[in-house]
Amino acid sequence: MTKLIAIINVIAWAGFWAFGYIALTTDDLSDSQLVIAAVLAFAGLVTGVMAYMKLVRVTEASGYAKGSKQLDAATRNRTQEEWGK
Repeated sequence: MTKLIAIINVIAWAGFWAFGYIALTTDDLSDSQLVIAAVLAFAGLVTGVMAYMKLVRVTEASGYAKGSKQLDAATRNRTQEEWGK
């Protein structure tokens, strides 16, 4: 499943860059073609970010990558209560 998400990630980012480049640099597009290219670029961006975040979560959970150094909720709340004193 992780490989499938990685493949989706690569394809999504490739679509983002390709259609974004087309939308920004081509002068002879009609308005509808420009809108379609922009929508496809946005879809690639959203899909790429979501797939990337899923990959990050999977690799942290599996131990392949280091986990983020975020505090758990109890420690964060205790620290925030002590901060104002």
